[in-house]
Amino acid sequence: MLNVSLRQLDVFVQIALHGSVRAAAEQLHLTQPAASMALAEMERQLDAPVFDRERGRLRLNARGRELLPLAQELLERHAEFGRRAAGKTAALAGELRIGTSNTVGNYRVGELLGEFARSHPQVAIRLRVANTDSIASAVLDHSLDVGCVEGPVAHPLLEAHSWRDDTLVVCAPPEDPLAKKHGLKPEHFAGARWVLREPGSATRAISERALGQLPPGEIVMELDQIEAIKQAVAAGLGIACLPEVAVADALATGRLVALKTPFLDLRRKLSILLHREKYRGAALEAFLRTVT
Repeated sequence: MLNVSLRQLDVFVQIALHGSVRAAAEQLHLTQPAASMALAEMERQLDAPVFDRERGRLRLNARGRELLPLAQELLERHAEFGRRAAGKTAALAGELRIGTSNTVGNYRVGELLGEFARSHPQVAIRLRVANTDSIASAVLDHSLDVGCVEGPVAHPLLEAHSWRDDTLVVCAPPEDPLAKKHGLKPEHFAGARWVLREPGSATRAISERALGQLPPGEIVMELDQIEAIKQAVAAGLGIACLPEVAVADALATGRLVALKTPFLDLRRKLSILLHREKYRGAALEAFLRTVT
């Protein structure tokens, strides 16, 4: 009969999240030998490894990927048992791992987290900012509890809930000929020089959709941060499709100009992403109530 302890499950989960015994030991305030022994004992009881050893790092194998969400659920249920046993007035505690795409993480994080953080100050929020593809992948492999992304994500194990409407604008430096032209038409963009986000970004996908509706131009640069693109456009290196919320300051000071392009559809939905098989403990449920 298996007798896997909560400590062993905790070590397993932390190694899965951080990729090494050392990092897991630091998170759990254990010595590295103690964490190694806990993992070894769990694998002995399972009669199978849960990690592949690759150049000093541990990566979940198929068995580990199957067991990870169950281990997380057991730990969360144990914490919830303790909270309820302490009485209904016990405050929510623990940790919530949230991932956001660039626009949300840098420009809408207050909208996303503010109400929850104020209501539940004892819950530690771990925020990761990356592009939409990266966040979706992290929700899928259970390294994130929930994501908030800019683009549509289609996967049978993920569910998406609409959170906010978002709009992009085509930006140019004030001295660009397009910024001085009245009554812009698609043909005016022939040969335009574009600065784009990296592949995998929802902003990149919207930009490519817009470029498909315009005469051929030239992609002169790909950057993985919106702020870097703003600087490049302001320096006259090209034009770009950027979230309206991200360029409001630059438009207000005149560093950038928003081109009027009613012939382009630059609208999108921001969505909350969840794994369909993810256990929704008290902290996650409380967060979802504030955003859905």
